[in-house]
Amino acid sequence: MSITKEAELIGMKKISEVVGTTLKLMREYAKIGMSTKELDEYGGEILKSYGAKSAPFETYGFPGYSCISTNKEAAHGIPSEKKILKEGDLINIDVSAELNGFWSDNGGSFVLGKDIHNHQPLVDASKDILRKAINNIKGGVKISDIGYLIETEAKKSGFKVIKNLAGHGVGRSLHEEPENILNYRVRSNRERFKKNTTVAIETFISTKSTIAVELNDGWTLVGNKGGFVTQHEQTILITDKSPIILTESNGMWN
Repeated sequence: MSITKEAELIGMKKISEVVGTTLKLMREYAKIGMSTKELDEYGGEILKSYGAKSAPFETYGFPGYSCISTNKEAAHGIPSEKKILKEGDLINIDVSAELNGFWSDNGGSFVLGKDIHNHQPLVDASKDILRKAINNIKGGVKISDIGYLIETEAKKSGFKVIKNLAGHGVGRSLHEEPENILNYRVRSNRERFKKNTTVAIETFISTKSTIAVELNDGWTLVGNKGGFVTQHEQTILITDKSPIILTESNGMWN
């Protein structure tokens, strides 16, 4: 969305702090032996305590308050009592919500407990690449140039990007223009980031796959060639200088 008055900025800051805080608290609450359903219910209670509504639940009828993906799942994992968290699991939590007509989105992957499967390099690459991408965004920058940066940095780290998952505009709804802030360069895309707009920038960094495919449950996405995928996402306000990271309460880079 385009921020045209102070009240809109306040609204976006408020919901962004809510989803960021929820993500941080869920990450800290995740324990070995816990089900992803229990973790999701905890997150749902936090959102409710702020008067916020889960965006995937409200918008798409998603069977959970947040998307919790584990290990081989790339995105949109359904919280389940049968899915029990284990030492060394690669976990992704994606929290988006609405409050007073404003929407915000953030997510992050992390390793639970000891990194016995060596997922941390993939997690670190995803986080670092997101930070680098965001630091290069300002009004007038080509969206495709940021995609090129993300893919180039992924390759430098020995990884790939998922090409059919993307960042997006956010604000008055969960997904707005620009709809495809991709993790690679599309040369024909002449679109540029606009000053005073709010967007969700997200990395999808993978070990083997380049396309996410949907499982039979109609939600869960996995890589087309297997392997693992990490995602990190922040909602930002674009300016003339460095963007303002609205969801920084998630403590992703701390």
